[in-house]
Amino acid sequence: MFSLLGSTRKARIISASALFLAVCAFGAAGVAPLAPDASDLPVKSVQESVALPDLSSQISALEQQSSNEHFVHEEKIRAGDTLAALLTRLGIDDDAAENFIKKDKVAKGVMQLKTGKRVQAQTDDEGNLQWLRAVVVDGKDNPVKNIKVTRKGDGFVAEEEAAKLERRVEMHARTISSTLYAATDSSEDGAKLPDTIVKQIVEMFSTSIDFRGDLKRGDHFNVVYETFWQDGEFVRAGRILAGEFTNKGTTFQSVWFEDPQSKQGGGYYSFDGKSLKKAFLKSPVEFSRISSGFAMRVHPISGQWKAHKGIDFPAPTGTPIRASGDGVIDFAGTQNGYGNFVMIKHWANYTTAYAHMSRFAPGLKKGSKVSQGDVIGYVGTTGWSTGAHLHYEFRVGGEAKDPGTLNVQAQAPLTAAEMSRFKSYASDMSHRFALLQPGGSGGTRVAAK
Repeated sequence: MFSLLGSTRKARIISASALFLAVCAFGAAGVAPLAPDASDLPVKSVQESVALPDLSSQISALEQQSSNEHFVHEEKIRAGDTLAALLTRLGIDDDAAENFIKKDKVAKGVMQLKTGKRVQAQTDDEGNLQWLRAVVVDGKDNPVKNIKVTRKGDGFVAEEEAAKLERRVEMHARTISSTLYAATDSSEDGAKLPDTIVKQIVEMFSTSIDFRGDLKRGDHFNVVYETFWQDGEFVRAGRILAGEFTNKGTTFQSVWFEDPQSKQGGGYYSFDGKSLKKAFLKSPVEFSRISSGFAMRVHPISGQWKAHKGIDFPAPTGTPIRASGDGVIDFAGTQNGYGNFVMIKHWANYTTAYAHMSRFAPGLKKGSKVSQGDVIGYVGTTGWSTGAHLHYEFRVGGEAKDPGTLNVQAQAPLTAAEMSRFKSYASDMSHRFALLQPGGSGGTRVAAK
């Protein structure tokens, strides 16, 4: 009983206290002073003199900047261009600059630029030349030097330096719908393969594929190659680094390898490290069929039945003829029914002969060294010939043999150390092929022969 009464009394005391605090809080809020009205506050005015800025000096600085403003122009050389026409298109109105370019032994290299090449120049707003920059290329369209003409005081100076190229690696996939060149001229990725790359594809796989008669709709290939650029402009294509060509369900592969620690030159290999370089090309003439093989035939001029101890490749007059293997020129001149005739001596007792040429390659003479694929002459009809073609012979110890029966490797195998480095490089190229091939080609994969 006592506990219950004590608890009740305690609760009443707490409730009364809470009520008292609430009333006090309300009363405090009710008597707090209100914030003053802004309109009742006193206002004080302040006056101060401010100096205006000197705009004349700023206008003078802007005018000086405008007078020193430079303009950069870019043009490409056009067919039949003169120096005066080029300078006009570049916005250059500077007789002193034109005279300097014509007379200076370095600057006048600008007048040797090829059609399509880029020229850049900077002028002031009056057309006075500040600098001019151009790239000079060689006969194969390779940049050899940069020329820069710069204003210095009242005159000009001209400097030249070796061209600095940026190397890039490109990779593309193509499917054959009609011809090889049609496939390389257009594609879904919008990139046209350079003609030099197409030629290398033919050379790389020509011992395994007849590009004139073997290609079928649906055949396809992947290629990885290097390109060279200067100032963001394409200069030229380089070497094919790896190629893969599927023809009639069989895939041929090849990868370029040049060991960085070896003094030997590079070469093409299968992906298992076997050299693909052949001692002799299958055909010394690109894209040519065989009109007469190594066999008995009726001679087209004498009409007699006799052995044909070579292979005839018909082709238009002027078609380049390539050395089928490394060697030394043993004969270059006219020889009886062979007409214009070249004979190359290779290692051991092998020789190859090329007849009926229209003309020889410049500088070709007895004792000259040639490499496989070098142009030694051009197709013609000289000697006993009824039409433009190359008569090609392969001789062993002076005796004509059918080259189709020979299969001689011309490059030493890789050492163990070279093979280790090769496998790492080949693995990278194999990965690139995998990226190019979305669904896989199927069929059998073999090394190019």
